[in-house]
Amino acid sequence: MRAPAVVAPLLAASTWRRGVFLLLGGVLALPYVLLAVTFAQMFAQDEVSRPLVLGLLVVAVGIAAVPLLLDGPRALEIAAARSLLGVDLPDPAPGHPAERETRLRSALWIALHLASGGLVVAALFSAVPMALALIAHQLGVDTGLTARDRFGPFDGGDTGWLTLTGIVVLVALGYAVAGLGALATSMAPVLLGPAESERVAALEARATRLAERNRLARELHDSVGHALTVTTLQAGAAREVLDRDPEFVRRALTAIEEVGRTALDDLDHVLGLLRETDAGRAAPAPQRTLADLDRLLAETRAAGLPVEVVRSGDLAELPAAVSREAYRIMQEGLTNAARYGRGPVTVHLAAGPDALEVALVNALDPARRSAPGRGGRGLDGIRERVLLLGGRLTAGPDGDRWRIEARLPLEEAG
Repeated sequence: MRAPAVVAPLLAASTWRRGVFLLLGGVLALPYVLLAVTFAQMFAQDEVSRPLVLGLLVVAVGIAAVPLLLDGPRALEIAAARSLLGVDLPDPAPGHPAERETRLRSALWIALHLASGGLVVAALFSAVPMALALIAHQLGVDTGLTARDRFGPFDGGDTGWLTLTGIVVLVALGYAVAGLGALATSMAPVLLGPAESERVAALEARATRLAERNRLARELHDSVGHALTVTTLQAGAAREVLDRDPEFVRRALTAIEEVGRTALDDLDHVLGLLRETDAGRAAPAPQRTLADLDRLLAETRAAGLPVEVVRSGDLAELPAAVSREAYRIMQEGLTNAARYGRGPVTVHLAAGPDALEVALVNALDPARRSAPGRGGRGLDGIRERVLLLGGRLTAGPDGDRWRIEARLPLEEAG
């Protein structure tokens, strides 16, 4: 059963959470209140030097204002507003100092939080006890607060009106807390929200994280996928000739062991990127380049897939990024050829003055799936690698053959 709309704000859980937020501001305001009372007493004493008190007041105001402009209190206020007010506020961008406009907005918010919280605390310690005393007097409980006092047009004998007044005071305080909490909720995004530069920094950080996650996904897919494909083919071939060709089985098991170790090394590197060391720095990424191509070709040939390689140009002088991405493109292309095609695979590597041309061509196996899926993760990973280097990619069937051609510019990588 839903509460009537009139009393709904008093019973809503959000109102109580907002009340806690305001009380928190009142608690934080207590040192400032004590400081103000102390200086008021000092000004009231004639024997105290006024210039000295004014000098101390200026120093105290400066010290009291400093916390309002720091990043730490702003971060705490954001956390409190997010959990108690239910406002979706992002955390401050790490490593991005707040601008002056942001600090001023934050200082205004903290000042308003302390002021409103102080008012709520003062009401709780004054109006609430008095309202409860008025209600208790109606029930015959003598609190000693109402018998000999006058409250405007009423005296201690007007118990009915005093009880009604006490109830009105409590209800009014509840609506005041609900209203102040709603006002704080609406103002929090304006005063605590990020500035434009912070939004840009947050978007850049998010884009960097997403790019890193995609890179890790590509590394895992290419290295582990290649290893699983080669080991699966080797294990299947060994099973077929287990009884009549033990030497082939021995070579297949050796190849499976070597490929598995290579995949474990790659996996260890990628997992190292996901974890931070004690020094807070990520482990180095795997740096397999075209210098490791011969080993990759040997693993592929050991799996039973013939590979013919045509090289031109100085591959050793390629930029590290081009050599690294070209190796992964070759790895994924050979993996797809082993899974979906039939040999031989023809590989062309041509290093020119402006770009590296990579091409892989193999026949499609009609007995298996005709080609890698258009939305496959492997081809998507190749596209991402080529696009990151500003290159071009062509991948798809060419008659009864499957062709991958990529152009990786050297200038963009440099």
